[in-house]
Amino acid sequence: MGWLRRLVGDPLPDDFPGSLEPGENALSVAKVADGGHVVVTELGLWLPEGRRVGWHMISKASWSDGALTLVEAEELGAAGAAVLLTDRRPTRLELPRPGKVPWMVRQRVDGSIRGRHRHELTGGGVWFVRRKVPGKDGVVLQARPDPGVDPSVVAAIAREAAEKLANPSL
Repeated sequence: MGWLRRLVGDPLPDDFPGSLEPGENALSVAKVADGGHVVVTELGLWLPEGRRVGWHMISKASWSDGALTLVEAEELGAAGAAVLLTDRRPTRLELPRPGKVPWMVRQRVDGSIRGRHRHELTGGGVWFVRRKVPGKDGVVLQARPDPGVDPSVVAAIAREAAEKLANPSL
């Protein structure tokens, strides 16, 4: 089947461990120095272990010194229609021949952001980010507090903000 993929232009590597959704296409692929590949699709970034991270769940992506560094968000829970997040540890992926991957990752992550606001609180602050979820209609409000900020305070503010965004007349 690998020869057929190459013939029709699908850049998925033969050893790709994931399973693309119907209609999901590999847009760019790069080999990772430690093994495996990263694959850019409309829905997210596939990591070498065969796990896709949606564009709305990448807090930060940077390219430097031949490596793509990703900070992936993790859901802590819901606050009404808002989602509370925390950042995981950065993942560094060395890409000896990156091709368009770094550019496409930056484009897709930035393109998922519809608006952002920083709110300072006692002990730190919180980022409120409105993000488009790939493959779905609508936008989600994400709240990412700094370490040490009371999550219950953030949840209350996020819940109220999501209600106001959904019903601007409130």
